[in-house]
Amino acid sequence: MTYQQARREAEERFVQAGIPEAKNEAMLLLYHCCQMTATSFFMRGQEEMVAKEWNAYEEAIAKRCRHIPLQYITGEQDFMGLTFRVTPDVLIPRYDTECLVEAVLPLLHEGDRVLDMCTGSGCIITALMKLGPGIVGTGVDISEKALEVARENATVHGCEVTFLHSDLFDEVEGVFELIVSNPPYIRSAEVLQLEPEVMGNEPRTALDGLEDGLHFYRLIIKEATQYLSTHGYLCFEIGHDQAKDVMNLLEESGYCDRIVKKDLAGRDRVVIARKG
Repeated sequence: MTYQQARREAEERFVQAGIPEAKNEAMLLLYHCCQMTATSFFMRGQEEMVAKEWNAYEEAIAKRCRHIPLQYITGEQDFMGLTFRVTPDVLIPRYDTECLVEAVLPLLHEGDRVLDMCTGSGCIITALMKLGPGIVGTGVDISEKALEVARENATVHGCEVTFLHSDLFDEVEGVFELIVSNPPYIRSAEVLQLEPEVMGNEPRTALDGLEDGLHFYRLIIKEATQYLSTHGYLCFEIGHDQAKDVMNLLEESGYCDRIVKKDLAGRDRVVIARKG
């Protein structure tokens, strides 16, 4: 079987399995399994695959047909121009969260202490340290397995991040000029309605914001005042319909200079406020 034939077979199987963007995903998996690029595929597409390559590709195709996300099969995802390792112990970094990082970067100054609450893969704090002006980074997560992934990602990108195994602020000490978080914010009833790639594979504890989706915003907003420096920033990713509720929670806790930023689709995506 040639590389082109293998790619076409994968596409057909993905279409039958209801996989979105079947052609593109078949190609990306082929590149990964056969260590190819678009150029090498163009040059070698009519060549016969070796057995080892086909076996790896066939196994990957079978996994994707079971709706295992492409990123968990390849083990990586690009975020803010950086490549991060991902496993089923962490959420797959998404473009929505890039909006959060892009909103936070202009707020940073050299030497700022930044806390990333619910750090997951560590993509937020690592990207801020890599792209920012020389900050001191700390990441917190309740999952030790997630922290293992986060530590590896920070190391790969040459960032010295302090990672804490903690239930929110339980093990946190000191003060920070900025606290950033992409907490679980999907309503429990809606989690069950997510596409199978998400519901059946990504960690529910990183998705489920309990009944109204606001549980972790309440806790973080209330406790963050003890850990923010004078006029420090608190920055959140939010669900597209949560801006009003999160802004109200911030107002009730005395935060000032509250603003909402939208993503490129025009949906509310980021909330930023200062400690009052």
